[in-house]
Amino acid sequence: MDNKETGQRPWGYYEVLKEEPFCKVKKIVVYPGKRLSLQRHQRRSEHWFIVQGLASVTLDDAVLQVPAGTAVDIPRGAQHRVANAESDDMGFIEIQTGDYFGEDDIERLEDDFGRV
Repeated sequence: MDNKETGQRPWGYYEVLKEEPFCKVKKIVVYPGKRLSLQRHQRRSEHWFIVQGLASVTLDDAVLQVPAGTAVDIPRGAQHRVANAESDDMGFIEIQTGDYFGEDDIERLEDDFGRV
């Protein structure tokens, strides 16, 4: 039986694929018309490889359209968000690197679900 950590969220769901002291790898799926909170992290950076759909990525003051098969890097401390404006699920693999990967390193700046 598989004991991977998973989480259902109002925007979609995630599954932790690997967790080590130096990195954490997640599969994240965002439902159509949903987006994660605008956030930043002080203790980790992230690499997002889009595997399904088209991601609309806010990175500081830019909004990037990132299609499946391509990636974007989120530096430590950068404001970022991912959204799915398409009619099908959008999925990506998130690789976190840094010295801490806890959920309490998420500083939410804006949120559609009242979590600021």
